[in-house]
This record gives sequence, structure tokens and C-alpha cells, in this order.
Amino acid sequence: MIVVIILVVVAVIVLAAAAMLVSRRRQADGVNSFRRQIDALSPEARRPVVDQIQHARDDEDDADGT
Repeated sequence: MIVVIILVVVAVIVLAAAAMLVSRRRQADGVNSFRRQIDALSPEARRPVVDQIQHARDDEDDADGT
């Protein structure tokens, strides 16, 4: 009976430790995700996409003859 209680206590401690590790990783990932989103909004990050769109429009205009 005592062995079962000890096993349950050990299992609870292991699960609590695992939960704390997972929660710490999520916080770090959240910060990194936020930084990536902010970086993606910067003009330097948008420039290649804007250039591709302008290039595609220029190609359409050339194909239309305008």
C-alpha cells in the first residue's frame, strides 16, 4: 500500500516538473513568435514582396500593351 502511495507521489512530482518545463518553453516561443511577426511588418521585410508585386504588374502591363 505504501509503495502505491510513493509511486503516485513520484508520478505527480514528475508531471508537475514536466508541466513547468512546457510552460517555460511556450513563453519563450511566444516571445520569439512576436519578434518574428514584428520583423515581418518592417519595411525591409516587405520590400521583396512589394518588388514581386510591382514586377508582376509590369509584366501584365507589358502583356496588355499599355
